[in-house]
Amino acid sequence: KANIGDLPRGAEIIVNTDEFTKRAMQKVGYAASPLEDGSLDGYSLHPVPLTTLTVEALKEFALSRKEAERSKNMFALGLLSWMYHRPTEGTEKFLRAKFAKKPQIAEANIAAFRAGWNFGETTEDFAVSFEVAPAASAFGPGLYRNISGNLALAYGLVAASRQADLPLFLGSYPITPASDILHELSKHKNFGVRTFQAEDEIAGIGAALGAAFGGSLAVTTTSGPGVALKSETIGLAVSMELPLLVIDIQRGGPSTGLPTKTEQADLLQAMYGRNGEAPVPVIAPKTPADCFDAALEAARIALAYRTPVMLLSDGYLANGSEPWRIPELDELPDLSVQFARGPNHTLEDGSEVFWPYQRDPHTLARPWAVPGTPGLEHRIGGIEKQDGTGNISYDPANHDFMVRTRQAKIDGIDVPDIEVDDPHEAQTLVLGWGSTYGPITAAVRRLRTAGESIAQAHLRHLNPFPGNLAAVLRRYDKVVIPEMNLGQLALLVRAKYLVDAHSYNQVNGMPF
Repeated sequence: KANIGDLPRGAEIIVNTDEFTKRAMQKVGYAASPLEDGSLDGYSLHPVPLTTLTVEALKEFALSRKEAERSKNMFALGLLSWMYHRPTEGTEKFLRAKFAKKPQIAEANIAAFRAGWNFGETTEDFAVSFEVAPAASAFGPGLYRNISGNLALAYGLVAASRQADLPLFLGSYPITPASDILHELSKHKNFGVRTFQAEDEIAGIGAALGAAFGGSLAVTTTSGPGVALKSETIGLAVSMELPLLVIDIQRGGPSTGLPTKTEQADLLQAMYGRNGEAPVPVIAPKTPADCFDAALEAARIALAYRTPVMLLSDGYLANGSEPWRIPELDELPDLSVQFARGPNHTLEDGSEVFWPYQRDPHTLARPWAVPGTPGLEHRIGGIEKQDGTGNISYDPANHDFMVRTRQAKIDGIDVPDIEVDDPHEAQTLVLGWGSTYGPITAAVRRLRTAGESIAQAHLRHLNPFPGNLAAVLRRYDKVVIPEMNLGQLALLVRAKYLVDAHSYNQVNGMPF
């Protein structure tokens, strides 16, 4: 009832006929049985009494009927394994490991799994199967594991703290769909991780910013409603110029919206959702596994440029999963930082002092001075600072200079050029960001298979944009930007590059 709309006509439907009782159908709102009223005539229907067959397969085990019925999902998995020509050894090995302390349960599940496979092999009413070719071309050699987006983000944050040789501090308030990151990081105290579940969103980011001031790799995790509450402290981090990772796992909005549904409508909030000129870098992973690399990249930018960084994932990536090649340690970036150790400025009289806003000439980053370091006492806070000295300043020219300098620091961040997949010199470019990568890639593949010429490019860095983006956009007659919002990236692209970008939008809580 819930998912039939996702299937194209002609698709295969396997139904457990044992579940289509009058009471069960009334519960979900079926006036008549869809197995008999003709509503499924456009599909290839395979009625299977899954529950009955499972119970029959497990009658030699000393299980109650209720316990035996729990294994019907393993019967279904066995049937699908036969249907898709999947190997069975790995599944049986997994089940024995999963239920190692309950060998009878393990063997019952394996028996149900084998019964499902045998049913597909022997029944004459189920003459359909599919061959799925290996994805050898998609993955290089290495050690792989399955990983979800939130788990990859958590691992990326731990890896970043190790590569930076800094303790990791997470100040967070539970919120769907970001809470998994807090749950996972709380398990890794052995890697120097500290997790703090605050009483609210504001306290979470306040603690994180305090940890950044104290010399930690500081993180706060949330979703769109939490970003709204954290906006003042993000502005404070911009003013104090401290590294802070703000991870927004986007969901349907506005307000409480659709907590369990996906959306990517927080881009303009990440760009401009603070008072004053408060620029922050914005990056977005494109797949669940890419969340690991995006976390490392966000940490690189935050630490090198002393700035808060917004990382925009979403519910689709957070809960989705894919194979992830576990990287070798020597493949991870060096994120080591140098704290301020002593005076950095010489006065006219020859005396040496510490200026907290004396900048690196290349990155425009100010020094990171850990509290308690002798001779490095300095004033912090949200009131405007004087260039160099860090003293409070209401001077108009100084404020103008500091505003422009903070913007120049973000504009000057070193980000890689955007890569374009365009094997046939197309006239149309499909440009995306975030989790639309999968659907866009699939659509482009279909068009090329049909003989169409189409180009694809995907943005990870949304502020600043890659330096070659203007030249890339000028190469194409048409630029199409699919987004799970009402055209936020399209608005930015049109404004910055004067390109007549065409939006293709969907905001229904579902991925394309």
